[in-house]
Amino acid sequence: MKRRLLLLLAPTLAAFSASPLHAQPPSPVGAARQLLQATPAAQRHELLQPFTDPARSDWHYTPRRRDGIAWKSMSTIQREATTALLRTALNESGLDKVRALMALEIALRQLEGSGSSFRDPENYAIALYGEPGAAAWGWRIEGHHLSLHFSLAGERYVATLPQFFGANPATEPKRGFRLLGHEEDLARQWLASLTPAQRSSAVFSSRSFGDIVSGNAPRAKPLDAVGLPFADMEAGQQAQVLKLIAAFADHLQPDLAQARLERVRRAPLDGIRMGWAGSTQPGQPFYFRIQGAAFLIEFDNSGGNHVHSVWRDFDGDFGRDVLAEHYRKAGDHGR
Repeated sequence: MKRRLLLLLAPTLAAFSASPLHAQPPSPVGAARQLLQATPAAQRHELLQPFTDPARSDWHYTPRRRDGIAWKSMSTIQREATTALLRTALNESGLDKVRALMALEIALRQLEGSGSSFRDPENYAIALYGEPGAAAWGWRIEGHHLSLHFSLAGERYVATLPQFFGANPATEPKRGFRLLGHEEDLARQWLASLTPAQRSSAVFSSRSFGDIVSGNAPRAKPLDAVGLPFADMEAGQQAQVLKLIAAFADHLQPDLAQARLERVRRAPLDGIRMGWAGSTQPGQPFYFRIQGAAFLIEFDNSGGNHVHSVWRDFDGDFGRDVLAEHYRKAGDHGR
């Protein structure tokens, strides 16, 4: 069904190469080096960016100029190599999600009647940060409503955050396709399960915020501790929150999703709160937030049919904590 929806949404979009569903993904270093080799020398300075905090943390989810090489500027060989790199971190469902998100630019263009230069399904860029295979390097794919960041130490992924997925339209008018519908449905199921007393704590504002509160900050900070505490939920409600959290990671390869969720479990689960703001009626502006000691998930639909979602790690975004520890140990060893 999802593949049929993708074909319906974007019959002319060919941003990704095809490959067998069960093909073994290449190593991230091998895939990144293939992309470098496929990129003409005159283009490599665009693809290869410095592995610095200012460069990597300059991210956004609005249409703008971006580091890296856009799909529309890639050769077929570059697109194949880029797809191989994506597959080292994303499962097939995740790759479909990225495809569908890009395809929504076509639906948005039709709704707005805007020119192709502004709503462009191929204006999504891949960038490498640092030399692939180095002790610290990374890559990013970014465009309108998409910003996925990956940090590595050699061949090993050490971080898969920040993560931003958006959707406009949230519900595609002609066919009802909902890119982030599963996440919304799980959140509404949790909300419907609450008792009146629980709901009075969970719904902390009658109005949404107009966007995610954390924005595109280089470093995420904890937001106000609002909503219903995990400890005040029944077992089934707690399970629903954990299921919802997992849904925000289900685009990743299984080992990476598991590593992400282990970071959530590492801190006491009782420190998690889930809160709701805005209308509780479908189709009306709303917002929800899940926050723990180390992470923040936000989901905003302030326009009623325009979603922004983000997952931030207060210490682990861009692999800062893991890579800082790596450098510290390397320094200690050197002395």
